[in-house]
Amino acid sequence: MSKNNRNKKEISISEIPMWVHVSVLAVIVLVIGFSAYKLIKWNSGTVETEGVTGVDAEVEILDQIFVLPEDKKAGHEDDGVETILFLGNDAITYDQKETGVVGQIEQKLGATCYNCGFPDTTVALKNADFSEDYPADRYSFKNVADCIANDSFDELISGASAFDDYTYEDHARKLNDIDFNTVDTLVIFYDAQDYLKLRIGMNPDNDQDTVTYSGALNYGIKRIQEKYPFIRIICMSFTMCYAYDSTGALVSGDRYDFGNGKLTTYLQFMIDNSGANGVSFIDNYYGTVHEDNSSGWLLDNIHTNAACNEHIADHFVSAIYKRD
Repeated sequence: MSKNNRNKKEISISEIPMWVHVSVLAVIVLVIGFSAYKLIKWNSGTVETEGVTGVDAEVEILDQIFVLPEDKKAGHEDDGVETILFLGNDAITYDQKETGVVGQIEQKLGATCYNCGFPDTTVALKNADFSEDYPADRYSFKNVADCIANDSFDELISGASAFDDYTYEDHARKLNDIDFNTVDTLVIFYDAQDYLKLRIGMNPDNDQDTVTYSGALNYGIKRIQEKYPFIRIICMSFTMCYAYDSTGALVSGDRYDFGNGKLTTYLQFMIDNSGANGVSFIDNYYGTVHEDNSSGWLLDNIHTNAACNEHIADHFVSAIYKRD
């Protein structure tokens, strides 16, 4: 470049007003700042809400809704009454009154709802072979699904003597008395006990390994679908909860990994199994309890209160029945 051309270029640059340079620099700073803010907010895992009931518009609810194909409904007569069977653990048994999730759904829909949950149980088995030392395995989702598929509930009824809580016998007998040909919808709703009790997440070599959360869920869904293809199955996720680490410190399930993954790992297993089996998935994890509002929606570290139960019930009714 000639000396004259260099001088012309230097002159042209110097003639650009200072405010233009400042404006360009300001735009660059704003773009970088906004990008950093969005990244930090995404990685934080929490959202801001108004009080304890408002949900930030940026929360992405991960519901997956499937309609049962007409050919699956063949042979099932509609009696005009929506009958819903709930399977689960403390998510539905901790509060069995009108303020519980099942009670609130029943009121909002005017449906016939059967609460057949078993307290303090998990989706996965603790032991591959049943041991009398751990009777709760008999009431895991895997074994309850087997009883439904085999149309035999004697094992659940007789095994209830191992517990002081009458809920086990009451709900086992209720399952025994249900006419499954009248059931329209079956809801699987367990809280985070699989995470808290350190159940293995998955076995990559066996997608129906029943000592894993993913495998037991997959196994149980398939068993029920094979027996009653006309029943619409819905998986409802757990909410966020707290746990204690090895030092006794209280930690968030959203952040802490006991060795099998964080709570979000188990959430993804439920989402994947729901999609693979064509069953609907209701997300109670995002947009419900988080660290900022947990004191207003949790009774303790894991159990939800009446206000949260109503939120979960409203979400279920809106996602499933207002779409129909």
